[in-house]
Amino acid sequence: MLTKHSKVQTGVYRHAEPSVRMALMLVTSLFFLWGLSYGLLDVLNKHFQETLHVSKAQSGLLQAAYFGAYFIIALPAGFLMDRFGYKAGILLGLCLYAAGALLFMPAANAASFPFFLFALFVIALGLGCLETAANPYATVLGDAKGAERRLNLAQSFNGLGQFVGPLLGGALFFGGSNAGSDNSSLQTTYVVIAVIVLLVAALFARTPMPDLREQESSIQRQDSKTLWQHREFVGGVVTQFFYVAAQVGVGAFFINYVTEHWASMTSQSAAYLLSVAMICFMCGRFFSTWLMGRIPAQRLLMVYAWINVALCAVVVSGVESVSVVALVAVFFFMSIMFPTIFAMGVKNLGPHTKRGSSFLI
Repeated sequence: MLTKHSKVQTGVYRHAEPSVRMALMLVTSLFFLWGLSYGLLDVLNKHFQETLHVSKAQSGLLQAAYFGAYFIIALPAGFLMDRFGYKAGILLGLCLYAAGALLFMPAANAASFPFFLFALFVIALGLGCLETAANPYATVLGDAKGAERRLNLAQSFNGLGQFVGPLLGGALFFGGSNAGSDNSSLQTTYVVIAVIVLLVAALFARTPMPDLREQESSIQRQDSKTLWQHREFVGGVVTQFFYVAAQVGVGAFFINYVTEHWASMTSQSAAYLLSVAMICFMCGRFFSTWLMGRIPAQRLLMVYAWINVALCAVVVSGVESVSVVALVAVFFFMSIMFPTIFAMGVKNLGPHTKRGSSFLI
């Protein structure tokens, strides 16, 4: 039985091998694209407070719409990929991402906060599809033993996107003479993003991608467990729920926290500091990917988690600039949490991988 399985698995990889490297490179580009969107999201909070005169509580609806879309789309995206494969989920996600970005044009003309919420909701529907597809796809494009390192490497480019996002947002949204009253900069930014996303979608449509459903079917014949009987998956879902809540809370009001706790810090300067935090986030992923070759991923995750508990205690104490520095450091040590928890959660799920990734997203 083992010999038969080995032959099936080898056959799958022999067929897929010529395009595995290209597939991994293309999938990695997706991590940058949704990192860019998320990096801009945290800048939009403060921007809309100034241009549309919404309160901090109201601006928090941006995150509610954004991650609410993830909650809605994740399971349908998983079922879509079960039926048509990873590539279908990626293409649908890119098209929704571009459509939402183009909706920023009429939203800016109307200067309507609900319209902007809807545009972000559509973008996030697309990103939910992309994450549901790209995260598990990156883990299965290679040896299972290297899944955590491979996903952390791909997620490092997500960190790069999250660094570029606030940098662009700070320069474009807060840097102009009409920064406090004009949404026109949003139109240009998001139209350019839409064009780039559509170009990437065209590239994906024309590029053959390895279809690993045959490999997953061979594993199914050896694994009689249901999805929820996999202990690592259940633990991953619970852990990921609390981590994402913490990550969103840290990023959403970063600019507000910095301007309130560091004297003379402007919104634009705080947005640039958010980019510095995202550099820490990105460097944390690249460095930790290297470190995982020497330290088991699970142990490194535990160490980073305890360090962040201590840093958050300093942030909560509100010791002016010291707490701001601690908040920036939090980004470095939370860098590996999502990809490592995700990779551990979907490991050895076989045919349940796509549906399992839906719950973890």
